[in-house]
Amino acid sequence: MKQGRKLSAIAVCLALSGVTSISTGYAQEAEDNADNLERIAVTGSRIKRTDMEGPSPIQSIDSTMIDSMGYENLQQLLERMPATGAGTFSTRNNSQDSTANGAAAVSLRGMGPDATLVLINGRRVAISSFAESITNSFVDINSIPVAAIERIDILKDGASAIYGSDAVAGVVNIVLKKDFEGLELNAGYGGTTGPSYDETTASLLWGSQTEKSSATVILDYFNNSTLGADEMGRFGTANQSPFGGMDFRSSRGYPGYFYVDGVKTIDPDCPPENATASGSCLFDYGPFGLTIPASERVGFIGQFDYKISSDTTAFMEIAMQHNTSEAGGAATPLDEDAGLTVPGTHPNNPFGQDIEIGRYRPVDAGPRRWDIESDTLRLVAGLRGQIGDYDWEASVQKGRSRSEQSGDQSQGWVRVDWLQEQIDLGNYNPFGGVTNPQSVIDEITTSLVRRGESRMTSVDAHISGEAFEFGDDVVMMAAGVEYREEQVSDIPDIQFQRGLIFGTESVSAAAERDQYAAYLELSIPVAETLELQLAGRYDHFSDFGSTTNPKIALRWAPSDEVTVRGSWAQGFRAPSLAQIGLGPSQKSVFFVDQYRCDATGQDCDSLDYNIEFAGNPNLDAEESESWNVGVIYAPTQELGLSVDVWSITQDNKIDEQQFGLVYDAECNNQNSTVCVRLDPQPGESLGVIQKIFNTYQNVSSQEASGIDFNANYTMDMSEYGNVRFSLDWSYLSNFERNNLDFTGEYGYPEHRWLFATTWSKGSFDANLNISFIGEFEDTPDINFDGVLDFEENTSRTVDSQALVDLQFGYNYSDNFRLVIGSNNLLDEEPPFAIGNGDSDLYGYVGGVHNPRGRFVYSKVTYRF
Repeated sequence: MKQGRKLSAIAVCLALSGVTSISTGYAQEAEDNADNLERIAVTGSRIKRTDMEGPSPIQSIDSTMIDSMGYENLQQLLERMPATGAGTFSTRNNSQDSTANGAAAVSLRGMGPDATLVLINGRRVAISSFAESITNSFVDINSIPVAAIERIDILKDGASAIYGSDAVAGVVNIVLKKDFEGLELNAGYGGTTGPSYDETTASLLWGSQTEKSSATVILDYFNNSTLGADEMGRFGTANQSPFGGMDFRSSRGYPGYFYVDGVKTIDPDCPPENATASGSCLFDYGPFGLTIPASERVGFIGQFDYKISSDTTAFMEIAMQHNTSEAGGAATPLDEDAGLTVPGTHPNNPFGQDIEIGRYRPVDAGPRRWDIESDTLRLVAGLRGQIGDYDWEASVQKGRSRSEQSGDQSQGWVRVDWLQEQIDLGNYNPFGGVTNPQSVIDEITTSLVRRGESRMTSVDAHISGEAFEFGDDVVMMAAGVEYREEQVSDIPDIQFQRGLIFGTESVSAAAERDQYAAYLELSIPVAETLELQLAGRYDHFSDFGSTTNPKIALRWAPSDEVTVRGSWAQGFRAPSLAQIGLGPSQKSVFFVDQYRCDATGQDCDSLDYNIEFAGNPNLDAEESESWNVGVIYAPTQELGLSVDVWSITQDNKIDEQQFGLVYDAECNNQNSTVCVRLDPQPGESLGVIQKIFNTYQNVSSQEASGIDFNANYTMDMSEYGNVRFSLDWSYLSNFERNNLDFTGEYGYPEHRWLFATTWSKGSFDANLNISFIGEFEDTPDINFDGVLDFEENTSRTVDSQALVDLQFGYNYSDNFRLVIGSNNLLDEEPPFAIGNGDSDLYGYVGGVHNPRGRFVYSKVTYRF
């Protein structure tokens, strides 16, 4: 009976994970040899098992499904998955306003990239040297080539008791191809049918196996062109008012406005359509952005094993990745903080007296552009083996992520002191939106460089095997220890630190920590059909203290067709090094300065203002509690169904103080040192906001819960081939943050699903995938006053979207395969959205919907 249940568990897991179901012949062979089944490691547990379905819910995306979806970019692949789509960010809309240009991350359950632990072959990797949204640390998944992936395991419950910090919402484990024999070459090309965008890919996979050794080497190349915002029509302008949205054009205009005798005065040559009632001259920066920046990635991965003796094997993993990308935006936006003036003697001064420049943008210096280079290095070396009935492993790992973001004189970087010099000399004309001579532009532009580096060194050792007898069975165990050192630095250009460069969100950070941990895991056969998993982990951090996190899980198989599983766990997330070591860092936000509007009648439109952040070394760890209850039903080998109910509560969450609360408390005071205002104009009580200071605290909590449903069915149509259907559906029943209910609100649709159909017959196969994102409410801040008011007010609805992908494959021979396909076959546009006044300004929600349009591709594979 135990052998039958082991076999049933394998069949269930295969049916539900995207792996082709085992055949009847194999099933009989497996039953005859069940005692000889090899124990394997499963994501979410350190204990090797003879079955593949443990007590925790795991979605496994194998290389066949990865190939069938047609993506050569891991971020695009994962954002189609219902469990990982919300909160995943990418290089899409890379601009000077992002603090992690060129990178991408994955987020489980919408909890954020910093609550999702990303592993490679079950091990941690170094975080990106550039944090996103100033302090969100993450693993850059752009450093992992799709061609190297054997499968992706998504563990959908908390796993801090197994893996430590960051595994709050779950784990994404990238398992790389290994134990390959022969040589495989792949090449692909694709492009959009609308705007001019294309991708080119190539990879080489080589492997050799002998009785004592194995080697697998992967070389990967990826290149994509630029998709400029100027090609995107209505999705490339910040003025969305003609389409029913907001006008998010910048008040840093070309021409701009000035202060004459202390009175705000618009440039006389400002076009009427750009002039506001409060005297600003608006500028549309949208067409100067990069919807998808050009990038190039070259990677090498090597995995090597050598059998030293019959029970000891040495292993090594080497991974190197070199990525280049770009980011950019409109010309440098200048404001009152720049302190620019124009003498009355300037030959172009229409006012004939000394004046101050308010807000202005030197468009004639050109749009700003960053060139970004990132190098990732990972080295793992260790030994593994057996001692009696125990498996053991010990390893050391060195990881490094290094990034450089640079811009030269030709890329629009204006230095304000040099600009002032040229204005004083009468050489630069800031009036009328004129184009100044290139010789003058050369005198006001400079070169910049921002450097970041993240390093990780870790040592770990663990052992697993039979702990002791328990009735007629045995208790399995795993125990281990870990030590890890991490350092991160992010150094902006000294010119930015001196306040000479404006208009780029910049981060300054430097921190380090070391950490050690010990863990224990037990698998207890309470009864023939009931397994109990107990796990606990102790972590000590040098900068904030210690934490202990338990996990309890059950797996009950009352019959060969039904399996019930459940888990409960506590978790934590240590403050990121960026959150602790953050130096002065800035970003810009659109909002209405309601206090000044009410007091003066000025600045009543949504305008862009600067927010400056600093780190907090006194932050505590975030804490979490999660549970999952699920049922698997596999009445036949062809049909598998599962449903899981899950919940995650995260307390003590580190977040910036809600901007609206800071504004309410500080910005009605002209003398506030938190909300700093310029001196008011004559007759006014409040001046223009110069800067608002903010920081990070353990101020918030978030709670998410929902239901996951998965179904797979395989049908043999005899001479017409085989068809396999699968449905992965996720329902978000509740998402609360800071006592606000985000369920069905901006960026948090209640429904996401992916339906896939695969047909194969002989040398031919076809795949049809339909991904669905449900509707959600638009504009979380209805009045754009910095206070999230969607619970008191109702905005419009952002429509749902269904995207269709189609692929055809033909195996010309055992060696040669040809694939053609299309992503977004029906060329669906993103549904219209007003946006949030921060990251989404162009008529769609960039973190949810992709504006690229129909993409057609072809691939060839040749195996030697």
